[in-house]
Amino acid sequence: MAPCAGRPGTRGPLLRGMLLVAAALSRPAAPCPFHCYCFAGPKLLLRCASGAELRQPPRDVPPDARNLTIVGANLTVLRAAAFAGGDAEEEEAGVRLPLLATLRLTQNNIEVVEDGAFDGLPSLAALDLSQNPLRVLGSAAFRGLPALRSLQLNQALAQGGPALLEKLDAALAPLASLRLLGLAGNALSHLPASALSLPRLEKLDARRNALAGLDPDELHALERDGDLPGPRLLLAENPLRCGCAARPLLVWLRNATERVPDARRLRCAAPRPLNNRSFLDLDEAWLRCAHGKADGHGEEVELAGPELEASYVFFGLVLALIGLIFLMVLYLNRRGIQRWMRNLREACRDQMEGYHYRYEQDADPRRAPTPAAPAGSRATSPGSGL
Repeated sequence: MAPCAGRPGTRGPLLRGMLLVAAALSRPAAPCPFHCYCFAGPKLLLRCASGAELRQPPRDVPPDARNLTIVGANLTVLRAAAFAGGDAEEEEAGVRLPLLATLRLTQNNIEVVEDGAFDGLPSLAALDLSQNPLRVLGSAAFRGLPALRSLQLNQALAQGGPALLEKLDAALAPLASLRLLGLAGNALSHLPASALSLPRLEKLDARRNALAGLDPDELHALERDGDLPGPRLLLAENPLRCGCAARPLLVWLRNATERVPDARRLRCAAPRPLNNRSFLDLDEAWLRCAHGKADGHGEEVELAGPELEASYVFFGLVLALIGLIFLMVLYLNRRGIQRWMRNLREACRDQMEGYHYRYEQDADPRRAPTPAAPAGSRATSPGSGL
């Protein structure tokens, strides 16, 4: 059978088109860093989990990376421009990851974050440093992050002490665009002042800390001028002290319950009569201050809580029941008690009569004993004549 005349002409353009498509599909992509996994998608995702082998951030991250996760490494120290290819000796590092929006660095044994550690990441919107034993934090550690909206520092500040909290207060000040701040599980006795005054903050997670309460200055810092809403505050699992100083917080919570989503989970840890009692269910009369002060300042007056008052009532009822049972026993055994009392009275009377009889015997002079004769004398009878 003879081939069709027009068939070779149609194969040429079709073959060239298929070759072009194959060439486009076979174009090499950006290489994946060593010890990392790259997942293709609308936004390139890198996950590096190399254990203790990775001691510094990977330098060969593709420049179009959007999300970078490093978990379980041994980074220890994040130096200046650590993700921009800079070294400590360089004054200024270039921008190598202009599109990186999410950086997760949990459980990497990070102890030191130097000033400018995240320089060169202009698009970074979410940073997670949770579960790292931070001891040193530069006061300018978060500089150059104008787009940062979420910062997670959960379980990362407990080992740094007061000096670390002072540095944190200074490091948070320039983050004007921050919306979410996580400070859970850090044994904080007070919240950083700069965190409370961030103008666009929407949520502050302060659960599982050592907060005994919030003073009036901290509550005032949570308020915003104009129409800006104040941030939501998470305070569950804090050892609140339900005393005189807790009155401002109680009043603020009752007027802005929607600002604290876990308000119903707040419990008193002290004083002992109010232990484990719901904070919102407290009566303001139990939180009295000395000299009648109602602003939370002044010497605390210890009061018996409702549980202690209830225990007193229960103790009184028990005593009354015991007394009633005793009276009932006496009534049911009244005849036996009367018989016992009569026998006792007769026994006492017999005993007293015996004492009286012996007393009379001893008082009779005729029953006085005869004096004994002197030694060496002879006894003579009346009729002897001697």
